[in-house]
Amino acid sequence: DYSHRALIDKLGVKETSRASVVGVDDKDFLHQLHDRASDVFIGEPAAESDFVFYAADSLIELKRLKALRKFIKSNGAIWVVSLKGKLAKIKDVDVIRAAKAAGLVDNKVVGFSEIHTSLKLVIPLAKR
Repeated sequence: DYSHRALIDKLGVKETSRASVVGVDDKDFLHQLHDRASDVFIGEPAAESDFVFYAADSLIELKRLKALRKFIKSNGAIWVVSLKGKLAKIKDVDVIRAAKAAGLVDNKVVGFSEIHTSLKLVIPLAKR
């Protein structure tokens, strides 16, 4: 059952993954990430990342997606982690709109924690 899988598995992180974490400070997630990925960079994104985990809770923060796109591999992804439910300051449509402006498309949603959701953004196949 997919719902019982570990968060790190739902996010698609493999042992060979290079991951950058920008603003996400969830201790359980960071522990899982360090245990799984071969390279983990905290604070600023690393070039040729398989994944960038980016905390964004405002329209202004979403504008950084275009710059972050340069740090992922052509088949990599940016996971936008934001507050969900009544705590949410942005909506999924805001993330999708910002993704499109950055040349990205959304293709997966994962419940990140009790208070956070995450939306996976990738470079469209036609542009890889």
